[in-house]
Amino acid sequence: MDSEVRRYLADLVGVARDVLGDDLVGAYAAGSVGLGAYQPGRSDVDVALVCAEPLGPDRKRRLVAGLRHEALPCPARGLELVVYTAAAARSGPPEPGFEVELNTGARMDFRVTWHPDERPAADGRFWYGLDRSILHGCGHALLGPPAAEAFGDLSPADLRRLLVDALRWWLALPTPPGDGPAPGAEDAVLGACRSLAKVRHGRWLSKTEAGRRLIADGWAARSTGDGDGDPAGLIERSIAARAGGPPPSGPEARAFQRRVLAEIGGGAR
Repeated sequence: MDSEVRRYLADLVGVARDVLGDDLVGAYAAGSVGLGAYQPGRSDVDVALVCAEPLGPDRKRRLVAGLRHEALPCPARGLELVVYTAAAARSGPPEPGFEVELNTGARMDFRVTWHPDERPAADGRFWYGLDRSILHGCGHALLGPPAAEAFGDLSPADLRRLLVDALRWWLALPTPPGDGPAPGAEDAVLGACRSLAKVRHGRWLSKTEAGRRLIADGWAARSTGDGDGDPAGLIERSIAARAGGPPPSGPEARAFQRRVLAEIGGGAR
């Protein structure tokens, strides 16, 4: 783990303990840190806290005040924090089910959501079930029992449904027209790779690992004739873009996402 991130996570757990006391029963690094794919300067720090009981408004406010970037500077692009009760984490529901959510950082818009009902449907409600599934498979325990014990996994049907929702959400976002490089298109391609690799192989991989796994499978060896060009080459260019190379174009990424959606969505039906 990156040394700055390690120190930051230790400080984060300390703040959470000060606020929650014995009600803090677990703290877990998720996302790129949990998957062993953290990139300084590019990645976020994703953390899930688990508390014994639902949090009242005062403790939610104190936790947000103590963990926002102005109080505890995040060394990454930003912190994405979600708090769950132990019961919600273990049950593995597809619904958001969180106590409070915080986004904060030097290069991240500040956002706090005090209750799941406040989360706009247009922003996607699929993130949480998928994140908990990743935690179940790959979470890094900072405090408490192993992540596989603290977090229940999604059922196969719920997993496919949320992955389809996520792909449709990404496809609905505006994208630059034309064949020029589109910043962020590499993450759209590799995020789709991670979704398909999970469905095909039953494991969460980092985005880069998932792309390489699909190339090794031979799945990306040929075009479908639906505008997706050279899928294997597109994955390789997307991986290179994460190291500073030019990203693919928006239309290329969309065609690739549609190909992944067709396979995952077909299984969902």
